[in-house]
Amino acid sequence: MWWSEAAEPCRSVKRPSGRGGREIRSGGVIKRSGLAWSCVLLCVLLLLLSRCGYKIQPVGRPVGIDIQSLAIPMFESTSSLAGFEGDFTRMIRQEFVSHSSVPLVSREASALVLLGRIHTIRTDPLGYSLDVSRDYPVTSSRWLIMRLEAKLVDRSTGKTVWAEENLEEKTSFQVGGDPLVNRHNERQALEENGRRLAKRVYLKTMERF
Repeated sequence: MWWSEAAEPCRSVKRPSGRGGREIRSGGVIKRSGLAWSCVLLCVLLLLLSRCGYKIQPVGRPVGIDIQSLAIPMFESTSSLAGFEGDFTRMIRQEFVSHSSVPLVSREASALVLLGRIHTIRTDPLGYSLDVSRDYPVTSSRWLIMRLEAKLVDRSTGKTVWAEENLEEKTSFQVGGDPLVNRHNERQALEENGRRLAKRVYLKTMERF
């Protein structure tokens, strides 16, 4: 009858029993073949990456350098705004604690030491608005500019691993008629610069750029 053929169960298909002949069953062989090809492609990819100089890097470990331990003493400051060096040093330490597995130790016990100095913190005019009562433009926004120098030193040899003399970040902030608000906005801009520079110092140490 017309439905008897459609209801016939699936049967195995056999190739001729010559060279390479094998039985193919629906589903199983295809899945196993796909898995095998995935493994082959992965092996080829890893081989190509290793020939190009790439290595699988453990999470939280530096690239291109072995850092067994690190000291981050208090950054110095010769800028006109004193007191921020303590906050900035904490920001850098927090970057390493949060994103790396490099142990932070005292300077005397460390393999490498990260040294730095904040040499510039200043504000420059950015925008102006016209004060009708005074009939001349007044500052409505300013740049908060922060510059520092930093270097990573191997304590056993005294060799400088990396050094930058003029790392800079700047953030704008609004200026109005309330000195307290202006001071708050300036502080927020300073902290934003600090976070950006801390990230750059961290990346310079851990990822070498």
